[in-house]
Amino acid sequence: MWWVEHAFGRARTDARPEEDTRVRILLIRWLFAGVFFCLALGAAKSALWGAQVGVGAASHPNATMRADIVDRNGALLAANITHYGLYIDPAEVWDRPAAIAAIKRAVPRIRVSRLAAAVNGDRRVLALARLTPAERARVHDLALGGLTFEPEDVRVYPLGQSARHVVGSVEEGGEAGRAGAEKAFDAEIRAAGAQGQTFQTSIDLRVQGVLENELAAMALETQAKGAVGIITDVQTGEVLGMASWPASNSRNLATSATYEMGSVFKSFTVAAAIDTGRADMNTMLDASEALQIGRRRISDFHATNKVLSLEEVYLHSSNIGTSRLATEMGPAVMQDYFRRFGLMERAPFEIASEAPITPRGWTDSTLASLSFGYNISITPLQMAAAMQAMTNGGRYIPLTLRKGGRPDAPVRQIISPETSLTMLDLMRRNVVNGSGSRADAPGLRVGGKTGSANKSVNGRYSTAHALGTFAGVFPADGPVNARRYQILILMDEPQTYPRTGGFVAAPAVGRIADRIAPFLGVQRRADVWHTATGERLPTYEDVQGDGL
Repeated sequence: MWWVEHAFGRARTDARPEEDTRVRILLIRWLFAGVFFCLALGAAKSALWGAQVGVGAASHPNATMRADIVDRNGALLAANITHYGLYIDPAEVWDRPAAIAAIKRAVPRIRVSRLAAAVNGDRRVLALARLTPAERARVHDLALGGLTFEPEDVRVYPLGQSARHVVGSVEEGGEAGRAGAEKAFDAEIRAAGAQGQTFQTSIDLRVQGVLENELAAMALETQAKGAVGIITDVQTGEVLGMASWPASNSRNLATSATYEMGSVFKSFTVAAAIDTGRADMNTMLDASEALQIGRRRISDFHATNKVLSLEEVYLHSSNIGTSRLATEMGPAVMQDYFRRFGLMERAPFEIASEAPITPRGWTDSTLASLSFGYNISITPLQMAAAMQAMTNGGRYIPLTLRKGGRPDAPVRQIISPETSLTMLDLMRRNVVNGSGSRADAPGLRVGGKTGSANKSVNGRYSTAHALGTFAGVFPADGPVNARRYQILILMDEPQTYPRTGGFVAAPAVGRIADRIAPFLGVQRRADVWHTATGERLPTYEDVQGDGL
């Protein structure tokens, strides 16, 4: 170093200016070599020991570790995409009016007032958050001084409103789930993101799309105030589709709203009577005149004025018939079976749901109301889970958004497999010859039960405010463990007439079954019920030898 420090002096003393020049060039070369060596060392360190970037991993310091959410087939439902925050340091902006005008042209959505405040301020500030990569590129190409960008993760939902009530949303900043699956599985989604994995749900986007399409079409056709649809695999409890209409409504009506659903409850009453041995297909119930309970007079919407078999009570949706069954069974039996079907408490589901509104007393009048779906309000989620148990051999399986079902699901037997088969038989008969005929789909053997109810307005039931429901299943034939899918459609305050479930909800079930059957691998075939002839259907005993 001493030699270098005194080289210039020696060169001047010896009158050798060319050595002075050579020394200067040598020093500059050494300086640049040192700088480039440091840069190369830093780059090598970043490449070899820096953070690895991959699917679901952080790609910048502000990245949020949150996995992509996908449907059961891997289709994308939610993802993180890098956006940018635009920062402005006013001290480095030369022509402020020109900068404001240029940035506004590049990003029209920025407010001029906010932009002017940033440019004319006294410190570096965030002028606009969440610039897309395209917007960042346009601003960058302006080549203006004082403008810098900082990356930030933004949670995006590429399908827009589709499945949003199920997928949910995240808090500002994207670090925690706020609603739907984002909240229900928050810890698992973040853990999967840290591992570079995706989080898979039970939703089938093809099924979801059909459900949303047909639900909206039916709601518009009937001029309904709102609508709900749920599709499940009855053997696993997997939710394949769940939708609320209108989609812009922030509430997931399937979990957050309760309704008195009317005659769909007759399925639970009839099932309880069959399961306890208090009734069978040969039981006759007097519906020749209105049933008097105290001062209350119960009549049928479609009065038959005759004694009905259990099948006819179900197919004609007789209030009188089910009221007689309920009062004969008594409060202990009715309460026991309602509890078994999950109608008395909040539904076990990953997304939090509302608790039902249940009766305080169980008088004969209350039992009669309960038998045909009044005096109790439940969520559509509860109804879907209960009807699922009705059709899968009698097993109550909690609904789930996990693909493959919940591994720890507390499955319980609530009715016998024989009762379940009989109810499947009745539900199919109801579509062939009863109130659910508009739910039929060629070759798919759809079964189900209609529900119609007047809503309580200011403490009184109003005929101007109605509810129409259809709880369907397909295929309704086959053994109890056969592949089978449940479809629930509810129309809230339809304005067209008639406003019963058979007219405002059943048609949507039939169309949905028709469209999703190919996705689910359900084969169409000739129906053993001779639907074209209109003749009386064979009994369960007649066909059980065929494996039905």
